[in-house]
Amino acid sequence: MRFTNAIVRSPCEKMTEGLSSADLGKPDYTLALKQHHEYVLALEACGLKVRVLPPDDNYPDSTFVEDTALLTEGLAIITHPGAASRKGEVHSMSIVIHEFFDTVAYILDPGTLEAGDVMMVGKHFFVGLSERTNIEGAQQLNSILESHGMKLTVVEIKDMLHLKSGVSYLENNMLLAVEQFESLPAFGHLDILPVPAQEAYAANSVWINDTVLVPDGYPVTMQNIMSAGYEVIVLDMSEFRKLDGGLSCLSLRF
Repeated sequence: MRFTNAIVRSPCEKMTEGLSSADLGKPDYTLALKQHHEYVLALEACGLKVRVLPPDDNYPDSTFVEDTALLTEGLAIITHPGAASRKGEVHSMSIVIHEFFDTVAYILDPGTLEAGDVMMVGKHFFVGLSERTNIEGAQQLNSILESHGMKLTVVEIKDMLHLKSGVSYLENNMLLAVEQFESLPAFGHLDILPVPAQEAYAANSVWINDTVLVPDGYPVTMQNIMSAGYEVIVLDMSEFRKLDGGLSCLSLRF
């Protein structure tokens, strides 16, 4: 699979009021803008055309666009975020998505789904049940994907915000994973690249066209990824980590 496009949204000044369980303090808005700019440059270096949406102060967490939509080849699915303060983010994103996709489906109440809980492995998808994604949302997603010839596996997760907080597919049958996913039967057909517990945040790394974006400060994971044959781009994510955000959270790639 090759990506050609990405959608991002610049952080808004009210990001300091965003949701967080990290207990790392308030993000520095000026530094967050710099880090986001570097992130966009990295996407472009991977060959993507990047659509940068303006900041939206109505939604402090709106820079984390990944949660608002799941984009596949020929099909877009607008999600229904589980966090009450984020539900409205999908409305403006839906307008943008319709510019790129002719076929758009929607997750509807009482289902909740945030795409940070969804990992794509070819035409097979894994969805994590979390505080933000419920079984009804997963079942709706399954119905949509099945109607387009794709499959879904539900994964139970614990002690993390989203499925992709602990696991990332790096293509080439390679799965970057923290310990709780290393021996999970659902991932038994994949080659596991383990992430040490002290570097769990780096499990949210992002494969883009044979390059892997890796957060700064996690040398063991970075070296493991490089030893597996990938080129890497290291990015400082300190201000987004304060809001429980990772590298995949900041873009929709398709």
